[in-house]
Amino acid sequence: MTAPRIGTVLWPMQSWPEAGELWRRAEDLGFRHAWVYDHIAWRGTTPWYDAYTTLAAAAAVTARVRIGTLVTSPNFRHPVPAAHAVKTIDHVSGGRLTLGIGSGGTRRTSDAGVLGGDEWTPGERASRFAEWVELLDRLLRGPETSFEGEYYTAREVVEEPGCVQRPRVPFVIAGDGPRGMRVAARHGAGWVTSGHAEGRRPQEVVRSRLAALRAAYEAEGREPGDLILMTGFTEEPWLESAGAFADLAGRYAELGITEIALHWPRPGTPFDADMKVFEAIAAEYGEAR
Repeated sequence: MTAPRIGTVLWPMQSWPEAGELWRRAEDLGFRHAWVYDHIAWRGTTPWYDAYTTLAAAAAVTARVRIGTLVTSPNFRHPVPAAHAVKTIDHVSGGRLTLGIGSGGTRRTSDAGVLGGDEWTPGERASRFAEWVELLDRLLRGPETSFEGEYYTAREVVEEPGCVQRPRVPFVIAGDGPRGMRVAARHGAGWVTSGHAEGRRPQEVVRSRLAALRAAYEAEGREPGDLILMTGFTEEPWLESAGAFADLAGRYAELGITEIALHWPRPGTPFDADMKVFEAIAAEYGEAR
């Protein structure tokens, strides 16, 4: 059994160049990937800087670590300008970008509803998500795209010379329901989950979701790629000690998880942790070891 590879989620709350030092530190610690949330704010937290601009800047000050969003969504982005930014960041990074995509949260203190209009029903949110991913996929494969969907339109959009990574930047899809898993199976190079479900044990949640995901991939005639667990949304003690991390990482590896994303310790929040423990885990399990 191979231990999952580790990455970190950075909080886009510091202005540059302080934020740049954190991205360089993440690379120096040996994390395989470093991610950022894509919101206007996050549960009311401000300042909260733009994810795509942050990734472009991070790409310019790092050289090895993969970078990406966990996750971007249709809540306030249209696929056409999103594709243009994604292609550009892929070039700035030399092909190190992975795009995490989800259907978007419903919290108005983050970004839901910020563009106005009627509130989306769960069904509309799922349909928008599927169409958003489909159009983004077409745009990034290029070289020219026209599209008439129920929610999104694109007319003769030219994206040449395309992405550094071929056929396009890889997508990792956050989707725990049947429709989200179908999107992951059709378009994703990987899948993202937090293991959270009210009243259920996280490992059992992940076990059952992975079984459903594999069935969705099988229906598409594909094999799952990276299987990413975002930690910090359940009460599991991931950063209590290096030993606690090793135990949990082993349990999830047995289920099939290949990647673990640890939040950078954030004092005064549920994501707080001893920085020495965090660094010890990176030293033990990171790619710099």
